[in-house]
Amino acid sequence: MAKEKILSEIKEAEDNARKMVDDGKKKKNDRIASARAEAREIIKQAEVDAQKSAQSAMKSAEESIASDKAKIIEGGESEAKAIASAASSKVDEAVELLINEFERAIHA
Repeated sequence: MAKEKILSEIKEAEDNARKMVDDGKKKKNDRIASARAEAREIIKQAEVDAQKSAQSAMKSAEESIASDKAKIIEGGESEAKAIASAASSKVDEAVELLINEFERAIHA
Protein backbone atom coordinates (compact mmCIF):
# COMPACT_ATOMS: atom_id res chain seq x y z
CA MET A 1 0.00 0.00 0.00
CA ALA A 2 2.78 2.35 0.76
CA LYS A 3 4.01 1.89 -2.79
CA GLU A 4 0.60 2.84 -4.20
CA LYS A 5 0.46 5.85 -1.97
CA ILE A 6 3.92 6.98 -3.04
CA LEU A 7 2.98 6.49 -6.73
CA SER A 8 -0.22 8.41 -6.18
CA GLU A 9 1.65 11.26 -4.52
CA ILE A 10 4.20 11.29 -7.35
CA LYS A 11 1.38 11.42 -9.89
CA GLU A 12 -0.29 14.20 -7.93
CA ALA A 13 3.00 16.13 -7.74
CA GLU A 14 3.49 15.69 -11.52
CA ASP A 15 -0.06 16.96 -12.13
CA ASN A 16 0.59 19.95 -9.86
CA ALA A 17 3.87 20.66 -11.64
CA ARG A 18 2.18 20.37 -15.06
CA LYS A 19 -0.57 22.70 -13.87
CA MET A 20 2.01 25.21 -12.59
CA VAL A 21 3.85 25.09 -15.94
CA ASP A 22 0.57 25.56 -17.85
CA ASP A 23 -0.40 28.46 -15.60
CA GLY A 24 3.03 30.02 -16.12
CA LYS A 25 2.69 29.68 -19.89
CA LYS A 26 -0.77 31.23 -19.79
CA LYS A 27 0.45 34.15 -17.67
CA LYS A 28 3.41 34.63 -20.02
CA ASN A 29 1.11 34.65 -23.07
CA ASP A 30 -1.31 37.03 -21.34
CA ARG A 31 1.54 39.41 -20.50
CA ILE A 32 2.86 39.27 -24.06
CA ALA A 33 -0.60 40.02 -25.45
CA SER A 34 -1.02 42.86 -22.97
CA ALA A 35 2.40 44.29 -23.83
CA ARG A 36 1.63 44.11 -27.55
CA ALA A 37 -1.69 45.88 -27.04
CA GLU A 38 0.03 48.54 -24.96
CA ALA A 39 2.72 48.94 -27.63
CA ARG A 40 0.02 49.41 -30.29
CA GLU A 41 -1.60 52.10 -28.17
CA ILE A 42 1.73 53.85 -27.61
CA ILE A 43 2.45 53.79 -31.35
CA LYS A 44 -1.04 55.07 -32.11
CA GLN A 45 -0.64 57.92 -29.60
CA ALA A 46 2.81 58.73 -30.97
CA GLU A 47 1.34 58.98 -34.48
CA VAL A 48 -1.38 61.31 -33.21
CA ASP A 49 1.20 63.43 -31.38
CA ALA A 50 3.44 63.52 -34.46
CA GLN A 51 0.50 64.62 -36.61
CA LYS A 52 -0.37 67.39 -34.14
CA SER A 53 3.25 68.50 -34.01
CA ALA A 54 3.47 68.56 -37.80
CA GLN A 55 0.26 70.58 -38.05
CA SER A 56 1.53 73.01 -35.45
CA ALA A 57 4.85 73.40 -37.26
CA MET A 58 3.02 73.87 -40.57
CA LYS A 59 0.75 76.52 -39.06
CA SER A 60 3.73 78.32 -37.55
CA ALA A 61 5.56 78.22 -40.88
CA GLU A 62 2.49 79.54 -42.72
CA GLU A 63 2.18 82.40 -40.24
CA SER A 64 5.86 83.21 -40.62
CA ILE A 65 5.56 83.14 -44.42
CA ALA A 66 2.49 85.37 -44.32
CA SER A 67 4.34 87.83 -42.07
CA ASP A 68 7.39 87.83 -44.35
CA LYS A 69 5.14 88.28 -47.38
CA ALA A 70 3.43 91.28 -45.80
CA LYS A 71 6.81 92.85 -44.96
CA ILE A 72 8.09 92.29 -48.51
CA ILE A 73 4.93 93.76 -50.03
CA GLU A 74 5.08 96.74 -47.68
CA GLY A 75 8.75 97.30 -48.53
CA GLY A 76 7.99 97.02 -52.26
CA GLU A 77 5.13 99.48 -52.01
CA SER A 78 7.31 101.93 -50.07
CA GLU A 79 10.07 101.58 -52.64
CA ALA A 80 7.59 102.03 -55.51
CA LYS A 81 6.23 105.18 -53.86
CA ALA A 82 9.75 106.52 -53.37
CA ILE A 83 10.61 105.83 -57.03
CA ALA A 84 7.35 107.42 -58.18
CA SER A 85 8.00 110.45 -55.98
CA ALA A 86 11.57 110.79 -57.28
CA ALA A 87 10.38 110.41 -60.86
CA SER A 88 7.60 112.91 -60.29
CA SER A 89 10.05 115.48 -58.97
CA LYS A 90 12.20 115.05 -62.09
CA VAL A 91 9.33 115.55 -64.57
CA ASP A 92 9.78 119.31 -64.53
CA GLU A 93 13.50 118.89 -65.04
CA ALA A 94 12.92 116.48 -67.95
CA VAL A 95 10.39 118.84 -69.58
CA GLU A 96 12.83 121.72 -69.24
CA LEU A 97 15.58 119.62 -70.83
CA LEU A 98 13.31 118.60 -73.72
CA ILE A 99 12.25 122.20 -74.34
CA ASN A 100 15.89 123.34 -74.35
CA GLU A 101 16.85 120.55 -76.77
CA PHE A 102 13.85 121.37 -78.97
CA GLU A 103 14.71 125.08 -79.00
CA ARG A 104 18.34 124.33 -79.75
CA ALA A 105 17.31 122.05 -82.61
CA ILE A 106 15.05 124.77 -84.02
CA HIS A 107 17.74 127.47 -83.80
CA ALA A 108 20.46 125.33 -85.24
